[in-house]
Amino acid sequence: MAIPAPVVKELGKVEYQPTWDAMRAFTDARGPDTADEIWLLEHPPVFTLGLAGKREHLLAPGDIEVVPIDRGGQVTYHGPGQLVVYPLVNLRRLKLTVRGIVCALERAVMDVLHGYGIASKQRDDAPGVYVDGRKVAALGLRVRHGCTYHGLAFNVAMDLEPFTRINPCGYAGLEVTQVSALGGPADTGLVGRDLVPHLVERLGYNLQP
Repeated sequence: MAIPAPVVKELGKVEYQPTWDAMRAFTDARGPDTADEIWLLEHPPVFTLGLAGKREHLLAPGDIEVVPIDRGGQVTYHGPGQLVVYPLVNLRRLKLTVRGIVCALERAVMDVLHGYGIASKQRDDAPGVYVDGRKVAALGLRVRHGCTYHGLAFNVAMDLEPFTRINPCGYAGLEVTQVSALGGPADTGLVGRDLVPHLVERLGYNLQP
């Protein structure tokens, strides 16, 4: 029997903490038959520090809030003009490993970039998607009860200055870039709608026996 496609929600610009609370509540309340969801949104400026995060990678956060959270990875930045994608996915039902969903998310981003004429790569040593060595998308997940939350941050058309206040994802000197600077669109809503079909395909919905 095919696994139905997930419920896709476009949430607009939403504060970080309430969204994190909502992801955890959804994950804790879901049952084996609960439909997966994909949330597309933007956050106001915020730095998030993962479970393994070291505060030494926060170089000069200034007036931007720092929120320690329960995903993997180090420190990253969210702000307007960045497409944030939260896949609330039952890994067991999709028969995906953690590495499998990370790869699927990366590949979906690469599919979108390819459609915009932008060549991109993955790195074995650092999750995310890169264009000419510069990071355009970052990933960080939490798995609880076999289901994921947190997810993907895809730079579209944002102020990149706050990334200079941190070592992005724990890498000193790592440069970041964004879709609009690479010749792609500057509309996060458009990029999100372009991304969803690739996510659905890469995650394996409607393809399972």
